[in-house]
Amino acid sequence: MKTIAMFPAAWNLAETTRTLEVAKACRNEFNIVFATHGGQFEELIENEGFPLTRLEPGLTDEQIEHLYQVDQGEKIGSFFTVKQTRQRVEKEAAFLRNERPLAAVTGFNVTITLSSRAADVPLIWLTQSTWDIQAMIDEGLGAYADDLDIAGLRLLPDAVLKWLTRHTFSRLGGTILRPLNTVAKEYGIEKLNDLRDLWQGDYNLLAEPSDFSGLSSVPETYYYIGPLIADLASPVPEEINRLAAKQEPLVYFSMGSSGKPQVIKSILEGFRDQPFNVVSPMKTKLQELDVKVPPNVLLTDWLPALDVSRLADISVIHGGIGTVMTAALAGKPVLGIGMMYEQEYNIDCLVRKGFAHRIRKTRLDSESVNKAILELLTDSNAKTSAMHYADHLKEWLGSRNQKIRDFFHALEKGELKPRHDLP
Repeated sequence: MKTIAMFPAAWNLAETTRTLEVAKACRNEFNIVFATHGGQFEELIENEGFPLTRLEPGLTDEQIEHLYQVDQGEKIGSFFTVKQTRQRVEKEAAFLRNERPLAAVTGFNVTITLSSRAADVPLIWLTQSTWDIQAMIDEGLGAYADDLDIAGLRLLPDAVLKWLTRHTFSRLGGTILRPLNTVAKEYGIEKLNDLRDLWQGDYNLLAEPSDFSGLSSVPETYYYIGPLIADLASPVPEEINRLAAKQEPLVYFSMGSSGKPQVIKSILEGFRDQPFNVVSPMKTKLQELDVKVPPNVLLTDWLPALDVSRLADISVIHGGIGTVMTAALAGKPVLGIGMMYEQEYNIDCLVRKGFAHRIRKTRLDSESVNKAILELLTDSNAKTSAMHYADHLKEWLGSRNQKIRDFFHALEKGELKPRHDLP
């Protein structure tokens, strides 16, 4: 039985659950092993019974916060220093040489891009089509980035703002890649030219239906498998069932593990005196803040997102691909607030399907959020479109695990054409 090595960024819930869903789909036909550098979601891996190796150097809480800030564009810099990158690549490559897996799989472990090549192991990224900002803009599917939606700049023509989005993305890529390219040179690996070289592997599994983004085509080493939605068995608390049974509409509000506490606090406090109830699993995110929780808001720890979203009348979310797919599968309208560019694009995909609104993070306030919620709650067309798209997603979800297994068996048999443009 061939081995598949999973390298999730276990400090991110969505990233961890994506790799877990792939692992669970393959566990009866492949030997699955996990390796991480730390993170609060490692326990989810162990709870599923998979062997987990904790690699050095482990991540501190401060380093994890730094990773989020760089990822969201709040801080200009690289994910890791040259020293950290060198240490991670050394340990990851040694793990791969010892295991000799069929492939390494990740969704946001950036150093595995080098480690897999150093160990001569095929790399598979769990990804999304909206990460290709160039293609999205070229085909008229990508707006200019929220980070450019500021006084003065927003008066520029749309075409100029999109050009600036490309340019900013390219400049950020150079900063992020610098330590990686230093270590790549030490291993004789060719230079990573842009972020697309970093965020794609020999093969790439797209966690979405083929019609999600609207792109006319993707490279031949990209394979649509359908939504990778967290399936962590947990009952819905009875108090939420009671809220759902009330006459007032129910709003599910979750900004994921990448949500900014101050943003979450502001939105939650703004729900006071609104004609709807809210359930929000953001309690852990807000534990360091003094939040004045309104009486119509139930603040909880982690919840089974799909089950609660189905009970709610609308979901208010960030735009992570797993969260977007979960909200869409629930068959209810969506209000999205993206924290980074691909999240903005993910929400825009739902907007084009007729059952979502997006608020730019630069224009976010309680009034705009509450207004959008009330509009969606009374939009019968949005409700109908949401139900239709949920039926479409269910078809993809039903065949997803077989698509995943078929992919790995084809890889095992040498039937897949590898990329020829890898650095």
